[in-house]
Amino acid sequence: MVSTRLSRMEGHRRKFMAVIDDTPECGRAVHYAGMRAKNSNGGLVLLYVIADADFQQWLGVEGIMRAEARAEAEATLAKIAQTVRETIGIEPEMVIREGGATDQIYSLIEEDRDIAILVLAAGSAKDGPGPLVSSIAGKTAAFPIPVTVIPDLLTDEEIDALS
Repeated sequence: MVSTRLSRMEGHRRKFMAVIDDTPECGRAVHYAGMRAKNSNGGLVLLYVIADADFQQWLGVEGIMRAEARAEAEATLAKIAQTVRETIGIEPEMVIREGGATDQIYSLIEEDRDIAILVLAAGSAKDGPGPLVSSIAGKTAAFPIPVTVIPDLLTDEEIDALS
């Protein structure tokens, strides 16, 4: 059970969350979430999850690998945030977490009770919509907030018209 969302209460605003990863469709989710946030006077949260499993096999260099992964996450978020500022005109919140993506999504939703909608983008590859969409789609009955899945083939103009 998820905590009650606060986004409709005075002093709060509805936030849209997009998960940042290395998939080509990630940009579609960010653009849609950003446009929905702008058009509804809401906020945009960009979540980057560093998989902690990457560090467990290399105990001797764990600290160095973790620092490099964090620096990469920060650089990726900074680049995407700059694109959001330039193309959409809003200032996104940036969050970096370590762990499993689904677990960290749930955790952030529970912590930030203004997050009201998760936006993901489906890939168009023949092997399916992507690991994150597949993971969350299998749990939709128990997922704490609405999930919007954006088709990968939509253009920015089509996304603008929908948002």
